[in-house]
Amino acid sequence: MKQKVFTLLAILISLTAFSQKDSLQIGDRYLEDQLYINITYNLLTSQPKELGDTGFSYGLALGYMRDIPLNRSGRNAFAVGLGYSYDSFDHDLKVLDDNNGDYEIDPDLSSNKIKLHNLEMPIQFRWRSSDANTYSFWRFYAGVKIIYNLSNEFRYKIIDESFSFSNLENYNKWQTGLTLSAGYGTFNFHVYYGLTPMFKNATLNGDSIDSRIVKVGLSFYLL
Repeated sequence: MKQKVFTLLAILISLTAFSQKDSLQIGDRYLEDQLYINITYNLLTSQPKELGDTGFSYGLALGYMRDIPLNRSGRNAFAVGLGYSYDSFDHDLKVLDDNNGDYEIDPDLSSNKIKLHNLEMPIQFRWRSSDANTYSFWRFYAGVKIIYNLSNEFRYKIIDESFSFSNLENYNKWQTGLTLSAGYGTFNFHVYYGLTPMFKNATLNGDSIDSRIVKVGLSFYLL
C-alpha cells in the first residue's frame, strides 16, 4: 500500500513540470505553490486529565496541490491536493488490548510511541500578493484536511520487555482538521487542528478518551 502511495505521488509531482508556461507576463493567469512540505511539532490535546504532556513528537508531510486561480490576477485561488504524512508521538497511554479499546497509565513505561502513516487530502482557499513574475510574496492559505490512516502502530517498553500493537480497530481511520499556512517567501507558519478524536470507543479508567492531534510548524512551497 505504501509503495503504491509513493508511486502515485511521484506521478502527480512529475505532472507539475507541464503546468507553468515558460514565459509569463504580468496579468497572465498562472499557477502557484503546487508542491508542499510540512515539518511540524505534534501535540495531543483534549486528553484525559490523568495524562501528562506529550513528549517530543514530530511530523513530516509532502504532497501535490492543484492550484485553481479564481481571478485573472491569480491572487485568489482554490486548491485541492493529495499527499503523504508521517507522524510520531511520545505519550503516556498504554494499550491493553487492540480490540476492546482499553488503556491505562503505567509509571513503569520507559518508552511509549505512536507511529502513523497517512494519506492526506488538503483543500485550501488561497490569498497571496504574488504575480506572474514575483517569487517572494505574502501568502495566507486556510482550509481543511481530510486524512485516511494507512497504518498505526503503538509501541511501548517496560524495563527490557517491548510490546507492539498495530492497526487498532478503535483508531479513527478517517479524520478531518482545520489548516492555516501564512507567511512571506520561503518560510511559512503552519498549523493543523484536528476536529476528529483519534479513537473510537476508547476509555481510560471508565472515561472516554477524546484525544485530538494538533501540529505546529513550517510549510515550504514549490512550483
